[in-house]
Amino acid sequence: MARRTQGTSAGLDRERIASAAVAMVDRDGLERFGVRRLAQELGVDPMSIYHHIKGKTALLDAMSEAVLAEVAAAADDDTSHDWEEIARRTAHGYREMAYRHPRVFPLLVTRAQTSPAAISALEVLVAAMREADLPDRMVADAPMVLFSFLNGHLLARTSGGPDGPGAVPAFDAAAYPALAALTPLMADFGSLAEFDRMLDTVLSAIKDRAAR
Repeated sequence: MARRTQGTSAGLDRERIASAAVAMVDRDGLERFGVRRLAQELGVDPMSIYHHIKGKTALLDAMSEAVLAEVAAAADDDTSHDWEEIARRTAHGYREMAYRHPRVFPLLVTRAQTSPAAISALEVLVAAMREADLPDRMVADAPMVLFSFLNGHLLARTSGGPDGPGAVPAFDAAAYPALAALTPLMADFGSLAEFDRMLDTVLSAIKDRAAR
């Protein structure tokens, strides 16, 4: 494909560039991602991309914002004001996004998320918690607790890439009897049932702490 030098004449904008970058990382991984390769994919000169997004760091942020926007779009029709329902909806949307984009997801874990898509989701959650008269200290801590769980859990479960997580290893019963005894209970590693069980634990802890 012949390259065009001007981003405007090539029909580029920030959204199209971010979408193409996400698709490239989904396919090839972050380790192979670069502005020059993206420009080649789009059929433009690299400077056309810089006309819209100022550098690779800003491009990584645009990719993060693009996948977070998917989470927000999925929640647009939900009018619930119950903070626990909002937290569950957000957690499930976040999980679905992570499994759709396992190679992009590490960006959300390793980079500060300050885009409107990220901040708006937090605003909806903390506003509902304050409306429920939860203590402000608890409300301030809750998003950090929730997303620490989500990021750690989902990073571990999506680290296998599009093929999903590996199986729990078999433990030597003689060397690790307690872990070996619990292995059958870990058979649903990476499943939705496991996710919901652990999410229940996190949300129950927040509720119990708020009640005290």
